Amino acid sequence: MAKREIVKIDESKCNGCGDCVTACAENAIEIIDGKAKLVSEIYCDGLGACLGHCPMDAISIEERDAEEFDEEATNERIKAQENAKKRPSGGGCPGMMAQMFQGKRGDSEQRDGDTSSQLAQWPVQLALVSPNAEYFKNSDLVLAADCVAFAMGNFHSEILKDHSLAIACPKLDNTGPYVDKLAEIIRQNDLNSLSVLHMQVPCCSGLTRLAKQAVEASGKDMKFDDVTVSLHGEVLERTTM
Repeated sequence: MAKREIVKIDESKCNGCGDCVTACAENAIEIIDGKAKLVSEIYCDGLGACLGHCPMDAISIEERDAEEFDEEATNERIKAQENAKKRPSGGGCPGMMAQMFQGKRGDSEQRDGDTSSQLAQWPVQLALVSPNAEYFKNSDLVLAADCVAFAMGNFHSEILKDHSLAIACPKLDNTGPYVDKLAEIIRQNDLNSLSVLHMQVPCCSGLTRLAKQAVEASGKDMKFDDVTVSLHGEVLERTTM
């Protein structure tokens, strides 16, 4: 151990939004039990790229005895995380196989009271979808926080119908690889539109930041709709970003 600068996280201030996770290039921070935590001292370079991204001012840099930053171990961990997110070329869980459901997009208007599913693809988790899946081609993509569909009673009929879908939890997921994944989806598929739906709770706003970073990384000149949903399923705000 040696005395050096390293990140310090005040968990009493942390709201679990996950902004620091996406800001850390070394993937040294994860959301664990709803709070940001430094995974290991050896993954933190102490440069503080995460500092300016915390809305709660819960992150600072302190000088103390800590293990030295291990760049080789950090790169190996990042590579392992990226490989874990890739769709397997063969074998693996059958549930990860990309599927499109015929007869969903372009169906006639739903009748009043029709509660049929409008899901036109599988999988839906951002961690599992493949950027080159056919269902993303020239589609209108909805990026939704996991809880949105449970809060909005009309999610299928008003939001999901005729759209492709990716879902994620900016608080509980390891969102480190998500920016690159979403950027590839945007870059490869000539999306017609992108809509980001998240709950009104502060920790959910990290999905908006993730989308911003992905659009920038994609190199596309693209705007997206950012939609805030109340705990009762109402649209509180809709903004073009």
